[in-house]
Amino acid sequence: MAEVITSPSNPKIKRLLALQQKSSARREAGLFVVEGQRELQHCIDAGFEIDSVFYCTELFSDNVKADKAFEVNRQVYEKIAMREGTEGVIAEVRAKERKLEDLELPEKPLIVVLERVEKPGNLGAVLRSADAAGADAVLICDPLTDLWNPNLIRASIGAVFTVPCVACSSADAIAFLKARGIRILTAQLQDSSLYYDCDMTGGTAIVMGTEATGLTPVWREAADAHIRIPMLGRLDSLNVSVSAAILLFEAVRQRQNG
Repeated sequence: MAEVITSPSNPKIKRLLALQQKSSARREAGLFVVEGQRELQHCIDAGFEIDSVFYCTELFSDNVKADKAFEVNRQVYEKIAMREGTEGVIAEVRAKERKLEDLELPEKPLIVVLERVEKPGNLGAVLRSADAAGADAVLICDPLTDLWNPNLIRASIGAVFTVPCVACSSADAIAFLKARGIRILTAQLQDSSLYYDCDMTGGTAIVMGTEATGLTPVWREAADAHIRIPMLGRLDSLNVSVSAAILLFEAVRQRQNG
């Protein structure tokens, strides 16, 4: 029978909150937090190991499969839940970091590369687009937030588990792509061609930076081509997640028509 937790000051609840709020706590414990049935199922399907599960029977009726399962009352659950409308289950999951050499890529992979993108919401939205477009991997270079940030997991709706993601340096990513003959296409305004005029039918890495500063010179110099999305209004940039979706689905269009 599961232990019942009725106090928000329970040590197990305090640890869960620390894992949600602090990347240092996640690194030290080797754990991260997943909230919601859908996200948790994607996590399990991706082969991650559940350490502990916290569930509220008023909201969650499915069977709980974990060695360490804790029932919490509504008051405690509202303390630990990060969003409204959640389904009454939160888990602590054992982290496992993918490396570049762990990626299993097809002959002509489609890869998204993000350099120094900081906002978890943007990263999560890009991952959703990558999943929708069937991208083979997402490389997060010189990251300013960790992959297991709860806001990133939430924004991705679990796509952080459905698309192979690797955090690495830009130098390592460039060497990895060059060694495999994958074309590097950098999204930038300067010295660039319209994105739909660029061939994306072969192995392709679409590289994007932050809206504020764009890509660093190391990526611009490593690029095989520079591409841009035409901006017909007064502004000169789109949100990185919107840009990613446009470029990814151009690659999908070309590959389907090719």
